[in-house]
Amino acid sequence: MARLRRRPLSMAVAGGATTLVLLTAGTAADAQPATTVSYPAWSSATRYVGAAFDACTAPPLASLQAWGASPYRAVGVYLGGVNRTCSQPELTRAWTAQAVALGWSLLPVYKGLQPPCGGKATDQKIIPAQAAGEGTAAADDAAAQGKALGMLHGSAFYNDIENYSTTDTACRTAVRTYLSGWTRELHRLGYISGVYANLSSGAPDLAGVYTSASYARPDALWIARYDGSSALAGWAGIPNQQWAAHQRAKQYLGGHDETYGGVTINIDNDNLDTPVATVARPYTATGNNPVKSRTGPGTSYPVTGTHSPGSPVPVLCQSRGSQFGTTPVWDRLTDGTFVPDYRISTPSKTGFSAALPRCMYPYQVTAAGGVNEHTGPGVSFPVTGAAPGGALGWVTCQHAGSKTGTSSVWDKLRDGHWVPDYYLATPSKTTYTRSVPRC
Repeated sequence: MARLRRRPLSMAVAGGATTLVLLTAGTAADAQPATTVSYPAWSSATRYVGAAFDACTAPPLASLQAWGASPYRAVGVYLGGVNRTCSQPELTRAWTAQAVALGWSLLPVYKGLQPPCGGKATDQKIIPAQAAGEGTAAADDAAAQGKALGMLHGSAFYNDIENYSTTDTACRTAVRTYLSGWTRELHRLGYISGVYANLSSGAPDLAGVYTSASYARPDALWIARYDGSSALAGWAGIPNQQWAAHQRAKQYLGGHDETYGGVTINIDNDNLDTPVATVARPYTATGNNPVKSRTGPGTSYPVTGTHSPGSPVPVLCQSRGSQFGTTPVWDRLTDGTFVPDYRISTPSKTGFSAALPRCMYPYQVTAAGGVNEHTGPGVSFPVTGAAPGGALGWVTCQHAGSKTGTSSVWDKLRDGHWVPDYYLATPSKTTYTRSVPRC
């Protein structure tokens, strides 16, 4: 998989103090392309890196089990949309839970209205004068369909836009407006916005308005380009600094048969480094005494309830907190509370379990020129990298640090780097975000 390198931005020193300098840095008022995501307290995002496939019809669970012998561990599923063509007899809430239990990540696809100058002749099309409202309605439907399948807040949904003419200006504007409505509404509902588009039409059109205040920018881009190359960089018409932080996927080979474990499925090949669906995993409380749930990942947080030994515990994700038993890992449940992982039947009792995602809350970088990443929560800490404008800051927790703009809050990212919260599209520019734990 191609990796996207991030380089430090410039630093200025005045009077012995180190100051953050953002290249063409914007202010919070410039954040319109990067609308905030309203993650509920019980949410978390999930990302997947590696080989994947998508199929018109979701495969039976027995097929997914047989395909444990394949190089794939993620599957694209068409969860809805007026132009979805294949029936989905397997795609149920139970299928979703069991597919994840088998070790599969899910890439939800929504095939809604298509461009007025593209798609199939029989497709229902975007009405240009109603494009924004139609995009909003598509997001509402995708969220409802995902919820019915057990896909939780923080999930990413990908709107399938098929190829269209790039010479029709009104049509291109309609597509961008439709997808802007899709993104804004998904963000309002607490989900991540993705778009599937062809590299010869929809993808470069979105890239062309990447910093435009007229359109909300999607969080992730999944392109179709059947050139046999799985590379996630070097896309024609898409600068590498756009959608640069675990925000890219590529469908690089069209429909063909592959066989694993004696089961043949007609698939498209995909390479992912991108957000996917968030689905709870079932575990149980262990030990002889009730397990206390708390408002945060540590024993200093207030107790909210208990779980009897042997009772089911739906785990959403894992966070680092205070040491409990042999591990500092805490599990976030679907009600937003935390329990010590030491008392839950997850695989590891010394660290994070590979089967479970880390708790993360991605927000886009609002400064057009990007933001420096530091080794600690303040500009006095060394610069260790940079996130370009529009990149996702995969926030794991927040901590007080040096004041930047109107906020003293700093965000710790999944890779351990820190950025000032002021330059991410979090809900507040003055205080902590309710859904994100304190570090």
